[in-house]
Amino acid sequence: MSDARQNDAIDNGMPTVLSHGMGLDAVTPSWPALTLDEVARLSRRYPQIGMVKRLNWHSPRPFSSACVADTESGPVFVKRLLQQIRTADELMEEHRFMAHLRQHGLAVSEVLQASDGSTASADGDWTYEVQRVGQGVDRYRDATSWTPFVSTADAAAAGSALAMLHLAARGYDAPARSTKLLASGFTLFNTEDPQQVLQRTGRYIQERPALADYLAQRDWQQDVTRVLLPFHARLSPMLHGLTPLWTHNDWHASNLLWQARGRSAVTTVLDFGLADRTCAVYDLAIAIERNLIEWLALPSTPVPLDQRALVHIDQLDAMLDAYEAVRPLSALEAAALAALLPVVHAEFALSELAYFHGVQKSAENSALAYDTYFLGHAEWFNSDAGEYLLDHLQRRCNRKIHRQES
Repeated sequence: MSDARQNDAIDNGMPTVLSHGMGLDAVTPSWPALTLDEVARLSRRYPQIGMVKRLNWHSPRPFSSACVADTESGPVFVKRLLQQIRTADELMEEHRFMAHLRQHGLAVSEVLQASDGSTASADGDWTYEVQRVGQGVDRYRDATSWTPFVSTADAAAAGSALAMLHLAARGYDAPARSTKLLASGFTLFNTEDPQQVLQRTGRYIQERPALADYLAQRDWQQDVTRVLLPFHARLSPMLHGLTPLWTHNDWHASNLLWQARGRSAVTTVLDFGLADRTCAVYDLAIAIERNLIEWLALPSTPVPLDQRALVHIDQLDAMLDAYEAVRPLSALEAAALAALLPVVHAEFALSELAYFHGVQKSAENSALAYDTYFLGHAEWFNSDAGEYLLDHLQRRCNRKIHRQES
């Protein structure tokens, strides 16, 4: 469809939208796109934004429907989720964290209050939120997770901004989130006892009926013991030194707005949909996992040594150096980063599996979440490229210890 015809379709409330899939190809979205009439009805709850003029962009993210709408008061970002994924109360958990960060000087999107004072609203099967469009250029808005930065300068800017977020988050002591679908917490592996990992995983599964239904056909205890517990054994001695902290947990270049000219800099932080009470090193590990390993390209790069090129060590060093210039890691945190990285994805992978099996009813995506995300990403760290990455992090840690001792 030409740009002109697509704009006409959008203006008439019939947007043509494709979504990121589970691979490299765009797919038909799981959820209907927001329409002009729908956003106009929603805007009545937000008198401060005025009349909605048109919808000028639709997000390709797969788990929700979102758009940027031009209004009389300027552009706003509108997001709609299935209530099974987020209730209004669950959305407001992340909004309170965002408000804390704004109050402590971090540039995050401004969440708007409806006329009743709430920052999220429910309507039928859906939950909605509205935010002001933040300052900066959305240079990565079409980039999928697991794709790298375009430069080491961007990687450094992202590292610096993440450190500033962690400093701003101090003092925010809300409990961990209550949400159970598409969540990225740090509960399963945050124990020194391997048997506790299995027990916690069992409770996590039973609290999610769709997940329990799927895993009844898999020997998950044996898989966790075989694949994940050896990595947990490296992590468990360091857990006592990791201070709990509310964190972003989806730190990818596409969740940041960027300075338009001059040096690379992050101007606004977006999308706190996975924010939760974890720790700073967990968030750093997520940032490495999201940006610096090209997971989607691994299947087409079967030669183990060639996979090293899919691990962006130069960007890793730039990101971590810039992070530590703002918030230095302790020696224990630096060691924990390498230990945590192979398991940091696991809890979100299980929550994705619950979504794919219970909400999407997709056998293909459910198997992908279990075999490739939950187990396969951890197993990759036993490969040449995976060990190459972990060894590099360990060498960074060793240099830190040497400097502190000298």
